[in-house]
Amino acid sequence: MATSKLFSHLRRRSLSSVTLFRPIQSCHLSNPISPSPPPPAPGRRQHFAPPSIGSPASLHFFYSRSFSTRSSSTRDSEYRELGLEPDSATESDLSNLGFGGGSDVVDGVIDGVAESILPVGAVISILDGYHDLTGLPWWIIIASSTFALRITLFPVLILQLNKLKRIGELFPKLPPPLPPPLSGRSFIDQILLFRMERQAIGCPSFLWFLAFFCVQVPCFLLWMTSIRKMSLDHHPGFDCGGILWFQNLTEFPHGVLGPIFPFLIAGLHFINVQITFQTSAIRKETGLFGSLAKLYKSYLDILTLPIFFIGFCVPQGSLVYWVTNSSISVIQQLSLKHPAVRKTLGLPELPDKEALEEVANPLELDTTGVKSLDLQTKQHRTSVQNLTPKELVALSIQRLAKADSERAIPLLQLALDKDPEYIRALIVLGQTLLQKGLLAEATEYLERAVSKLFLVSNPTEAEDVDLLILASQWAGVACIRQKKNAEGLVHLERVSAFERARGFKEQSPLF
Repeated sequence: MATSKLFSHLRRRSLSSVTLFRPIQSCHLSNPISPSPPPPAPGRRQHFAPPSIGSPASLHFFYSRSFSTRSSSTRDSEYRELGLEPDSATESDLSNLGFGGGSDVVDGVIDGVAESILPVGAVISILDGYHDLTGLPWWIIIASSTFALRITLFPVLILQLNKLKRIGELFPKLPPPLPPPLSGRSFIDQILLFRMERQAIGCPSFLWFLAFFCVQVPCFLLWMTSIRKMSLDHHPGFDCGGILWFQNLTEFPHGVLGPIFPFLIAGLHFINVQITFQTSAIRKETGLFGSLAKLYKSYLDILTLPIFFIGFCVPQGSLVYWVTNSSISVIQQLSLKHPAVRKTLGLPELPDKEALEEVANPLELDTTGVKSLDLQTKQHRTSVQNLTPKELVALSIQRLAKADSERAIPLLQLALDKDPEYIRALIVLGQTLLQKGLLAEATEYLERAVSKLFLVSNPTEAEDVDLLILASQWAGVACIRQKKNAEGLVHLERVSAFERARGFKEQSPLF
């Protein structure tokens, strides 16, 4: 029996405790007329509370059940000799303690353990206090407490967005988190290098991507579980604490108006998903990341249908909370997309939809011409941060074709900030600075391009040879203009050597 198991650990006490309580029990038996303890005062809920040690019921209970050293078979036979069943004796002992049966003990212990581990009881107490203080209907209590919870969590979201903004600014300056091919570095060494560089420049931890999720989801589940428990336990006032078609918050959706709440929950979920994936950069992303993003969005879209049917299995009190929370999420997302709100909160501007759609497809770099890319000034300012280095170089070449080097140079510098190893950006920037007369800066970028071509790999491919010839030619010109004839001749001789090698390769099939 559950009650016997519950108190079995008390039977393994020493015999010395038995001798301590036997005189007290004899005194109790000699005084049959003893005042019984007063019945417990009626309350909202009775919890398990053993009687005081000085009470006769407690002494008789501990002596007869807890401090007995006899075997269970001997004790059961003695019960039968008195015409009693062992279980009925246990039930009578529990009745003396104020319980109607052994199941009450188990339920009391389980409830006590659950309330001590989970904060559900604390949330219920807060909602009770709020209700007692204001006297408002329960549906207003649930909706307003949900709003207060989301207001409390809003600073966490803003902090996360600011951290992500900082990560986006510093990430191009970090080495790749995974070792490049043929680099000779192990995975652990590359991770340690990445971590050291991240800490050196003050880049926040990438765990900030999960910060708001790890805080919001537990709070949502806690509030949902607490209100569901209040609904299922027929909490006082819940049976008439609603309004309109959901007067009884303890009932499940039913009747003609029953599908209203499930439809609202499913619809708000679908709207939240569409707003989240509305950014064109995510919608038109290519590669593995783009495929995963589209697959995840499809999963969330399909999840709308199960959510609709789940709404019929949730009490109306919990549905009031769910609808309020989803509505606040929609309002919050729409507000955070407004430029004035983002500026007030110190968040970066979102790219314009038209500008991102124009640059969604990657542009191919061509030294003789580039695809047309007409961006307005406002669109240019809001979209260049999301362009790849290849797209930035293509856009800078278009600006150079219009003799607009003042706008081309910042684009090239931004491309190098995102990818310092991008050789094409180094060559184009060096050539642009050379034409502006900034000989020292031009030489620096051009020689960096030459050194990277030699260090990364042996320039044997036609594309790498062409880049090396172009960089060496302009580097030689820049050095000669600075009266560094020896260094300039080294670069020009390199160009001549590669030209001779190319001519030999072209003539070799004739022989």
